Amino acid sequence: MASRKNPERKMSFRGHLAELRKRLFWSALFIVAGAVGGWFLFDPVFALLQQPVLDLAKDEGLNASVNFGTVIGAFDLRMQVSIFLGVFVSSPIWLYQLWAFITPALKKRERKYTLAFLLSAVPLFLGGCAFAWLSFPTFVRTLLGFTPEGSANVINANEYVLFALRILLVFGITFVMPVVLVLLNFIGALSAKSIIKSWRVAILVIALVAALATPTADPMSMLLVMLPLILFYFIAAVIAWLHDRTKARKLSKIVADI
Repeated sequence: MASRKNPERKMSFRGHLAELRKRLFWSALFIVAGAVGGWFLFDPVFALLQQPVLDLAKDEGLNASVNFGTVIGAFDLRMQVSIFLGVFVSSPIWLYQLWAFITPALKKRERKYTLAFLLSAVPLFLGGCAFAWLSFPTFVRTLLGFTPEGSANVINANEYVLFALRILLVFGITFVMPVVLVLLNFIGALSAKSIIKSWRVAILVIALVAALATPTADPMSMLLVMLPLILFYFIAAVIAWLHDRTKARKLSKIVADI
């Protein structure tokens, strides 16, 4: 009976608020659960982040150490890292909740595209973070290499760890951007011609992002960041070109049949 009265299953404003509250509740629940787990993972994570400094101090006799400058510094840092790990670990859950909330407002084809976006964006984001994690020791070694001989490099633990997490986020987000281009093309907001035509601007933007993401003066580190991003950009352009080509063929066939 209810389906006859509301065949399109339209939801009232109050229903949307209730649905949003439910999605936010489950997202927050898993983020909190991940943060609780992150609290107990803080020590091994901090040890891994601190290791490049310790290795450099040992190998090259550099007087460098990671320290907490305030009484509550260790607790404050543990809280921040725990929340970050909670958001990071629970990302598949809250991304799904976001998708589930917007799905009813999308057409069948748009749902397919957004689901494909999520399934490809999550691995790419994690891949970008992994790439940054592997590159992080090189960044630290290069930056600490500027320490003058005979002086000590006393590193604030809060700034050091948040600096590392910022690098992870920048790399993760930049690796997802090509997928955004493909999604915009598939929903008709951006043509392949526009993507290909803007390749010079894209490389300039990628170079700027690489310069910000690699806090070192080493051009090789910057180049290592740029290469996969440029590759992903042109892969996105090729996918968009193939999609536009297929779409044009179908349109011409429909016009010919008419």
